[in-house]
Order: sequence, then C-alpha cells, then structure tokens
Amino acid sequence: MFASAMFDEEHSADVVAASFAGAPDERLRQIMASLVRHAHAFVKDVGLTGEEWAAAVRFLTETGQMCDATRQEFILLSDVLGISMLVETLNNRSVGGSTETTVQGPFHLVASPPRALGDTIDLVGSGEPCLVTGSVTDTAGAPVPGARVDVWQADADGFYDVQRPDTVPAQNLRGLFTADAEGRFWFRTVVPRHYPIPSDGPVGRLLGATGRHPYRAAHIHVEVSAPGVRTLTTHVFVAGSPYLDSDAVFGVKESLVRAFCTVDDPDRAARHGLPNPFRHVDFPIVVRPA
Repeated sequence: MFASAMFDEEHSADVVAASFAGAPDERLRQIMASLVRHAHAFVKDVGLTGEEWAAAVRFLTETGQMCDATRQEFILLSDVLGISMLVETLNNRSVGGSTETTVQGPFHLVASPPRALGDTIDLVGSGEPCLVTGSVTDTAGAPVPGARVDVWQADADGFYDVQRPDTVPAQNLRGLFTADAEGRFWFRTVVPRHYPIPSDGPVGRLLGATGRHPYRAAHIHVEVSAPGVRTLTTHVFVAGSPYLDSDAVFGVKESLVRAFCTVDDPDRAARHGLPNPFRHVDFPIVVRPA
C-alpha cells in the first residue's frame, strides 16, 4: 500500500489506487488501479474545473436515463469515442486470413428470426432489391457446415425496425440463417442506406458540440457462430457509400468494403425470386478456431 493514506494533489492517484490493494480479484484490482491513475492524470492534464466535472456527471446521468429496451445510449457513447472499436480490435485481431471484425452496434437488441436460405429479410418491399451470397470457412480453408449467420441492417431510408415500430413490421431486415453443408449462405434484402446514429440524446449533443456528424456508412451487420470456432461480428460495407472515411463510430475497415454490383440477368433474377435488374454482393467469411 502507498506509504501515505492521506490525500494530496501530488500523490492522489497513488493514494486512491492503493485503496484497491485488498481486492480479492486480481484482474479487478489491476483495472481499477489503472483506471484511477489514468483518470487522475487526465484531470490534472486539463485542469478540470468543478463546473466541468458537474457537467460531466449530468451528461453521464442523462446518458443512463436515455437507455431503454431498444436503445442503449452508453453503447452509443462508447461507439463514438472509438472505445467499442478498440476493444473489438484488441480482442479479435485477424489471424490466418480471418475476416476482420467490427462493432456489434446498438441495434442488436432484438433476436433475429430464423429464416430459410434464400428467404427475404425485407418485409416491406421498398428499396433496391439485393442478393447477398457468401460462404463460411475456417482459416484452413475448410467449410463450416451449419454455421449460424445472423444478419440485420437499416432500410433504404436509413432506419432499423426498432426505430419505427409503429410503421415497420417487427424483425424487418433481420434474419438468422443456417449455412448449408458446404458453408454457403444466401438471402434476399434491399441495399441499405447510410444513416445517422440516434442524435436526439446526450451523445448527439456531444457530437454537435464538437463539430462531428452522426452518420454511419451503409452496411449490413453479420454475426457468424458455430461449434469449434470463435464467434465473429462484422459488417459488409457498400462501396461508394458516403462516410466510409468518416464513419461516426469508426467501424469501417477497408477489407470489409464490397461492391454491390448491378446484375441484369432475367433468368438469374427469376431463380432467386428477384426483379430484374438487381444488386448483388458476395461476402465470403473466414472464422478462427475457438
């Protein structure tokens, strides 16, 4: 324990960090001591005033009050500060050619309904029709049969179903697919649009005060899981979408950007139950062993 238990400015972090020395959980003890040291260094570095600290407390209080069953403002805060992406990247570094990961985002709050391969996840019928195909393999190149492929996305207007519950069917643009014996999956949807993250709360006010926009580049969320492999959470981004280089939550990685090509082929459109022409993106996914 630090030699002096008395608080003073010079040794503030040492005194407070020492108070956690008796924590029985070693990892918790490490985290709290480091948190205190970094937080105290920050306060001293910027010369934080009492009024500024009070404003910060109000901001965090309002952030918590904004959370409900379909909105998680604290995840949003973590996202716009880049912390979500940093934690995701530190814990899921690409190995052996595995697909890069990105944030889960604040809208994975509703369980996706199981759907058959080839089904549409678009329950509204508005937007540019799109076919998504892909395969799940491991880092050795072997297919992962029966992999669960969970997808969710915004619509052609840039909204998720939970944002417009009075006008959009529940579980619209969500689906849980099971890959076939060769690890392949495919489904029908619409091309997603770029969209603003919710900006009517404290996180939105923070972005406005700092001159930042709230927009995310257009993307489809994909989460893949199977026995014996690590669950992978990622996106496939629409090439050419605005905000690829300034995504509000820092979620874009170059390897995840794909062309959603226009296909003019009546026979192929008919086979997939799509109007002609339609858009198509192929997104092969490589997962790591557990």
